[in-house]
Amino acid sequence: MKIALLEPIGVPSGIIEGHTKKLKELGHEFVSYDTKTTDPKELTARSAGCDIVMIANNPYPAEVVESADSLKMLSVAFTGIDHVAVDACRERGIMICNAAGYSNQTVAELIIGMAVDALRNVAKADQVVRAGGTSAGIGGREICGRTVGIIGLGRIGLMTAKLFLAFGANVIAYNRSENEEAKALGIEYKSLEEVLSRSDIVSLNLPLNAQTRGFLSKKCIALMRPDTVFINCARGPIVDNAALADALNEDRLGFACVDVYDMEPPLPADYPLLHAKNTLLTPHQAFISDEAMFRRAEIVFGNVYSYLAGEPVNVCG
Repeated sequence: MKIALLEPIGVPSGIIEGHTKKLKELGHEFVSYDTKTTDPKELTARSAGCDIVMIANNPYPAEVVESADSLKMLSVAFTGIDHVAVDACRERGIMICNAAGYSNQTVAELIIGMAVDALRNVAKADQVVRAGGTSAGIGGREICGRTVGIIGLGRIGLMTAKLFLAFGANVIAYNRSENEEAKALGIEYKSLEEVLSRSDIVSLNLPLNAQTRGFLSKKCIALMRPDTVFINCARGPIVDNAALADALNEDRLGFACVDVYDMEPPLPADYPLLHAKNTLLTPHQAFISDEAMFRRAEIVFGNVYSYLAGEPVNVCG
């Protein structure tokens, strides 16, 4: 079979070379590309003649799927597959396998870091000391004893909850179904309205799909208190980000830590959150750590080996 890795996946070239050798020893053709592209024509060219294609988080649109005549399996080096033309793959009978779980710890740790920054004014303090200032007025608040609301208690949401519990927080959650492990940890399930209105810190951990797009509306944002810290390391389009910016600028929300947006960074100069006060913005980096990238590579290549052996794993489409 012909197999292609269409973009870098954040690991040293030696790891890719090792898999190249292994796949060739198994009798397969393998090619990898060290540059990213979102150009459908280039993606089509890179996919030409391939039985298996491996991608990360760049879009793989329907027009590319439809032109990939030989494609049988798509191994996605990412948890979400909202950037993949899933319907087109289903119509063609193309199997999709993802890399769920590789970034659970990494994303959860950044959420904790953001919460600490928001409550303890870490980024602000850095600027104060560089300007010759003192600690007067920037002491902040502790996580311990605060109520943390998790919206979406899947694998990342549960890991996030565990870390907040370790800090001594009280955790409540909104999710479509209930998890016995979460209950055993003392996490209480509440309505969305209760989670938003009762929480000192709200962490959004939902996947992006047809049901969650625009889920956190202007009306939902209005339920949060003026001192609440809101954190989004999930997906940007789940939130009405213009309404979020308005709430911050009008002091109806305390602080927002945002890693994901309506589009991938770089953001346009007029993007509302760029001009909102009391924000910490990061460039979609929650899933990136050395450890996560190594785990991701093992999973995404493992998907390929399992498929070649006739025992596919991590099938999600």
